[in-house]
Amino acid sequence: MKCPINSRESEILVAYSSGTLEAGRAPLVTAHLEACAACRDFVREQKAVWDVLDVWQPAPVSADFNRRLYQRIEEPVSWFDRVMRPFHWSGFRQAVPIAASAAVVLMAGLLLRNDFSSPVAEHRTTAAMEAIQPEELENALSEMEALSQLSRPVHTDSTDSKM
Repeated sequence: MKCPINSRESEILVAYSSGTLEAGRAPLVTAHLEACAACRDFVREQKAVWDVLDVWQPAPVSADFNRRLYQRIEEPVSWFDRVMRPFHWSGFRQAVPIAASAAVVLMAGLLLRNDFSSPVAEHRTTAAMEAIQPEELENALSEMEALSQLSRPVHTDSTDSKM
């Protein structure tokens, strides 16, 4: 027989120690336990657990347990309580103030880092005009005239196009 602990089949040993193992396999496990100390220790510990569970007596249920249970089941639950139920964890009570403090410190840091003073715009009372040289003016006008000629539609004579 393969060792149940080494082959990760410890459920065989649990069934043996609880007395629920099939009758045909029990003699094989008994023979294996004589040779394997690890399985023998496992079965001894499991039997100790089963013995304690056999002796254990649960606390008696109170006489009005069912009445209180059904009363609590029938109590209406508000939508707010249903929504907030996941947040009833006590860790949130500590996390919320810490997160709020961190947000305040972050906001203060951002406000102190940025300079919110607006620059003062200079007001000019007179309009500034650039002086244009006469040659530049002539060149600009001739370029505008050349561009306007390019945008005019071209009419071709039918006699010239057949040549």
